[in-house]
Amino acid sequence: MALVATDDRLRRVVRRVMLLNLGYFGIEFAMARMIGSVALFADSIDFLEDASINGLILLALGWSARRRARVGMVLAAILLAPGLATLWTAWQKFHRPVAPDAALLSVTGLGALAVNLCCALMLARYRAHAGSLTRAAFLSARNDACANVAIIGAGLVTAFVWASAWPDLGVGLGIAALNADAALEVWEAARAEQRAGE
Repeated sequence: MALVATDDRLRRVVRRVMLLNLGYFGIEFAMARMIGSVALFADSIDFLEDASINGLILLALGWSARRRARVGMVLAAILLAPGLATLWTAWQKFHRPVAPDAALLSVTGLGALAVNLCCALMLARYRAHAGSLTRAAFLSARNDACANVAIIGAGLVTAFVWASAWPDLGVGLGIAALNADAALEVWEAARAEQRAGE
């Protein structure tokens, strides 16, 4: 009975996290396009990816460990998608290195940080529940909060130290690396869950 109640609470939390991520994706993507920011573009795709991950988690909760492990492996692949999109955007920015608006970059990063901290706090108590699935959601929110601090920093550096596209580009590539590391962690957790279910 307690497990059913925990699953119901987890579903509600995951649904809220999914909606928060989907909402801020739209805001950040529009801002990234408006100011030409690689870092905000990477982070907005990350919000969309997080909404997708949480949607998959809602579908897979209650499945067997083996089936959850398979979904965990799919999630690991999904975690790589924002990194690839970021590399493409960064490549385009190398050919036209214009600094984004520093104030809008920082303010948008601050809003993203608030959303991700809220999501990470909601998911923290469930990160070991349902194996690799909730671990994927928690790692995404945690990593995104770290990335948002870097985005804010890039905006401040651009405004007060170095009016260049390079701080934004560096953060965007850093976000891509963070996603690759999270994908590896989720893959390893899914493999361990699959072995335990055999």
